[in-house]
Amino acid sequence: VTLDPALPPTIHTDARRLQQILKNFLSNAFKFTETGTVSLGIRTAASGWSYDHETLNRAGGVVAFVVTDTGIGIPADKQKVVFEAFQQADTGTSRKYGGAGLGLAISRELATLLGGEIKLVSLPGQGCAFTLYLPVMPRKPRLGARPSSPAGESEPSPTFGGSAAPVKLRPISKGGRPAAGPMPAPDDRDRIRPGDRTLLIIEDDPNFASILLDTARAKGFKGVVTMYGEEGLSLARELQPSAVTLDIILPDIDGWTVLDRLKLDPATRHIPVEIISVEDDRRHGLSKGAFTYLTKPVTRLELDRALSSVLTFIETKPRRLLVVEDDPVQRQEIKSLIGNGDVAVTTVGSGVEALAALMDETYHCLVLDLGLPDRSGFDILDEISRTPELVDLPVIVYTVRDLTPEERKELEKRTQSIIIKDVGSPERLVAETSLFLHRVAADLPGSKQKILERLYRSDASLTGKRILLVDDDRRNLFALTSVLERRGMEVLTAENGREALVELNQNPDVGAILMDIMMPEMDGYETTRQIRRIPQFQSIPIIALTAKAMKGDREKCLEAGATDYLAKPVNPDQLLSLLRIWLYR
Repeated sequence: VTLDPALPPTIHTDARRLQQILKNFLSNAFKFTETGTVSLGIRTAASGWSYDHETLNRAGGVVAFVVTDTGIGIPADKQKVVFEAFQQADTGTSRKYGGAGLGLAISRELATLLGGEIKLVSLPGQGCAFTLYLPVMPRKPRLGARPSSPAGESEPSPTFGGSAAPVKLRPISKGGRPAAGPMPAPDDRDRIRPGDRTLLIIEDDPNFASILLDTARAKGFKGVVTMYGEEGLSLARELQPSAVTLDIILPDIDGWTVLDRLKLDPATRHIPVEIISVEDDRRHGLSKGAFTYLTKPVTRLELDRALSSVLTFIETKPRRLLVVEDDPVQRQEIKSLIGNGDVAVTTVGSGVEALAALMDETYHCLVLDLGLPDRSGFDILDEISRTPELVDLPVIVYTVRDLTPEERKELEKRTQSIIIKDVGSPERLVAETSLFLHRVAADLPGSKQKILERLYRSDASLTGKRILLVDDDRRNLFALTSVLERRGMEVLTAENGREALVELNQNPDVGAILMDIMMPEMDGYETTRQIRRIPQFQSIPIIALTAKAMKGDREKCLEAGATDYLAKPVNPDQLLSLLRIWLYR
């Protein structure tokens, strides 16, 4: 690796996407170079060049990231083809070297989104040089700016946290790690006293963080701001804030990982988390324990309402749980199981009583049986969805009913959790209600603390479980197998969709499937669809793993039948977290 001494100390770009492109370049270079060298050079580009991307032509400077190898090279007539999905220089390349050939297509798309471009120079038998050009300081739209309205249309209300750029821009250092960026006005971390209401703001946009800080102070909070997820986790454990606002796209780890780790840690699980992000995935966030979910850009009124809502929740004691169950014995069992000094449980036995209770009182969570004597549980969910005051009410379906795939899919759209009654379901109900009621683990009876510890923290729940790992890249198979086997799991592997179907039919006791999406011949979408057509595998957890982490990909994976979704490179903690949850279900 060589660095040009004339490089600027930082550039503004998306750290994760930049690393994704460079790792793809390096991966290909290592794969196709049997002898010789692979090098990465980072330098300032010569001035006066004309680029295809207008952002580069307008930039005050351009940085070039050049990966050079002495490998097999690419003929001139194939150099455009390799940037197309699933295309390689010849038909034998995939058989000899493996891989789907999708990485360069994604890299080119990412480079364009970052305001840059990729150039290739190569000679057969002599190697390749892939160069990524990025602007040192691309022009950034004003926070909350929107395109001009057509004639005759009114101007939209002011919003905050939005950006016309396709990806968020943030600083990185030459070494690839996040560098210190501009921060908002000083926060209140040095002025917090016992009893203060505090808001931890995890947000890497300094302007939007300042707006959140001002709004929080106006609501009576003291605010603490960080732009990094790891620091946010440390601050949450140290400060025990009253609530957290969380962005999903952060410079070091993504917000989904932060949310998972907050909710896995008994010391922070009870803290309400308000997600405010440009990523529009409200249902996923709420199902993972978020208190509310706002999609940027947001209005100041929406911010005000969100903080008012969490403030009211914090100050409400005890928390109120409504249980809708037609069996009087089970109603009493659930009340005894969950109720404690911090939770007041109301039980009803019919749909009519349930709707009346929801209209009369404010509840913080609903446990709903589907088989009621007068109305279906689906009818209750319809009423809730039509009532604005109830839209954010966490709903846990607790039923003995065998759900069809269509019913399960419909319930997953409108509820936070589905628990099928069996021997282990009472423990799961304790854990889920504790999550959505934001109960303080230390205040629970010892027996219930042990339940939560066993379900959320211990890897004992993973020991002995059999996992099918499907990925066409043997390096990924090795890396993920190592992570899982260290937790005592048995891992079966398949290098393509057809092998996966064979393995699954030969090993029907597989507990979950980790499915790479971008594979040649039969991709992960089609493999997942075929698995779901087999009756005995209609409910097996399938976690999609894909490097193509673009907007809408999560929805495509779920529509194909995946249970959950993780973007590559896979975060081991987040993967294990999802396996704990889905294997137990």
